[in-house]
Amino acid sequence: MIRKGLFLLVSFIFICSCTKKEKEPVATDVQERIANDLIHETSPYLLEHAYNPVNWKAWNSESLELAKEENKLVVISIGYSACHWCHVMEEESFENDSIAALMNDNFISIKVDREERPDVDQIYMDAVQLMTGKGGWPLNCITLPDGRPVFGGTYFTKSQWTKVLVEMSDLYKKDPEKVIAYADRLTKGMKNKDLITVNKEAVAFNTESLDAIVNLWKPSLDLVNGGQQGAPKFPMPNQLNFLLRYSVQNNDNELQKHVVNSLIKMANGGIYDQVGGGFSRYTVDEEWHIPHFEKMLYDNAQLVSLYAAAYQLTGNEYFKIIIEETLDFVHVELTQKEGAFYSSINADSTTNSGGLKEGAFYIWTKKQLETAIDSELELFYSYYNINEARKWEDDTYILYKTKSDVVFLKEFGLTQQELNVLVRDWKSKLDAYRKDRERPSTDDKVLTSWNALMLKGYLDAYRVLGNKEYLDRAIKSAEFIKTKQLNKDGSLFHNYKDGRSTIEGFSEDYAHTIDAFIALYQVTLDEKWLTTASDIMKYSMIHFYDKNSGMFYFTSDQHTNLITRKTEVVDNVISSSNSVLATNLFQLGHYYSNKEYSKISERMLSNIHKDMKTTPSAYANWLNLYLNYSNPYYEVAISGSKAMEKSKELHSYYLPNILIAGATVDSDLSIMKNRFNKDNTYIYVCVDGSCKLPVTDTKSAVDQLLK
Repeated sequence: MIRKGLFLLVSFIFICSCTKKEKEPVATDVQERIANDLIHETSPYLLEHAYNPVNWKAWNSESLELAKEENKLVVISIGYSACHWCHVMEEESFENDSIAALMNDNFISIKVDREERPDVDQIYMDAVQLMTGKGGWPLNCITLPDGRPVFGGTYFTKSQWTKVLVEMSDLYKKDPEKVIAYADRLTKGMKNKDLITVNKEAVAFNTESLDAIVNLWKPSLDLVNGGQQGAPKFPMPNQLNFLLRYSVQNNDNELQKHVVNSLIKMANGGIYDQVGGGFSRYTVDEEWHIPHFEKMLYDNAQLVSLYAAAYQLTGNEYFKIIIEETLDFVHVELTQKEGAFYSSINADSTTNSGGLKEGAFYIWTKKQLETAIDSELELFYSYYNINEARKWEDDTYILYKTKSDVVFLKEFGLTQQELNVLVRDWKSKLDAYRKDRERPSTDDKVLTSWNALMLKGYLDAYRVLGNKEYLDRAIKSAEFIKTKQLNKDGSLFHNYKDGRSTIEGFSEDYAHTIDAFIALYQVTLDEKWLTTASDIMKYSMIHFYDKNSGMFYFTSDQHTNLITRKTEVVDNVISSSNSVLATNLFQLGHYYSNKEYSKISERMLSNIHKDMKTTPSAYANWLNLYLNYSNPYYEVAISGSKAMEKSKELHSYYLPNILIAGATVDSDLSIMKNRFNKDNTYIYVCVDGSCKLPVTDTKSAVDQLLK
């Protein structure tokens, strides 16, 4: 009814498309422009628009009050720095003087960095999806002066956007009641969409029910190319992580093969930077070949954790290489001096001709390759698919592997050692050649949630590879969050830029930081990190938890200026804040013998039970928690002077169904009480409140876990 109502309201809904952009000349030189209000912001994305002729405002109370005072509709335009089509629309429309005049005369225009304000993005993305059935960025929404949406879409061409502005402005002036009535219906629909169905019935979390859910999921898997069927293709680390864990704990060899194949295909693909390491956000094709070239911190953080788990399980040396190369990329290109991590690297970069082009830094002509690779060119072309069939646009190529090393070695009569030498040489030469290119810009804001994911990635890499540098970087990152982003009352900031911590944190910041600090405790056995995680959880319970639904709001009770409070439950590219918080409660419940936390965690999972049975792939991290209930889940307490040594040994095994606690001295932690012996180091394996006989060697403990 909502979509029908919109059609009756206005007949010009435009579908987002990737049409070839037509470059429009900017009427006035940028240097002659007068800066708008965005000049006072720190977000690189907002600053990019600071000299647009559009009189952009930032999202704040003053901007919304101005709209009410002048009784003007509001344009809320949302994007992010690495977004290619955001830049296209800026060039075509927001830098155009005639369009700017339309917007300035008839609207209050607000620019939003979706990474800074995911709360705002969630609300208006929901609105646009309800209206059009589609979503994406740039996200452009027209609202009433009070922020209630009345029209929206994603990318608009210059002519489409002009028509939208004229017709919406005219309609609001001639028939405001009609617009207001639609806004009422749409806002009601948005609130209803977000309602959580509370499950008051007991749920039996068992292997039979879980098997049925996974069997429902399986037909959508791409068993040839990896990942999910269809295009575009996103890595989706939480999905592959769950499927890997499920395959091991439920002896599903075919599913395990799918995950391993997916990881190999991604690492071989154009989505992975074969020269400098690191993954792009997604590919537009089914074969991981043609990427959308922006590199996001959150993707690379989660993929490091995923490849670490796969390496731990399989011992595949290729996975180790991918971990190391990706972390080298993060360290060189996304790490700032304080140990925190930048957000992303742009998809666009400057070409030799001076224009911006998506992927310009990463693509190659044959002539460039011939210049850079001065020997063994035939081998190189075969290894990276430099042929007519794999040619991209403008006679360029994206490095992309389709042959396994085994096949390649047999074809050319090489040894693995010889190939390794060749690949290292090729990468070195291409990297040297690429250093002369204009690098894509970096979004240098620091986001707490994404930094926590990267901290976790470093910890997972350290656990399986033992590289002390990874642990040092993880601790430095954790100290940054603790000293810069965490307040004494347990609250977190979301953003850090230019030495300033800003924007009150969202549930995603709390969820991922708690998760990372628990992981840091498990690796270091330093209880301060577990205590800090507990303190942050307590703040979350006070300011985010909804007792009625049993779930957590995305925004705290301190946030204002939003037309509704969202509850994030669907696991997307990043796991939902609620699924992570439920897992955190599960773990903290065990550590502190906190029955209330355990009860809430199970209640949250119960609320999602029906949904995960219909669309399993959208609830992958919830399903990971489900495994804690359907299969044995072990507490492992290590107490004694050699606790660190024993815990390191334990971390070398793929054991996703355990919770590790440890202390080298007597500890008051509930799980560790009365277990210290100054003469020996004991390992206690417990399940469902029952503990097996303590052992002194790790192998015996693992045997107890695997029985």
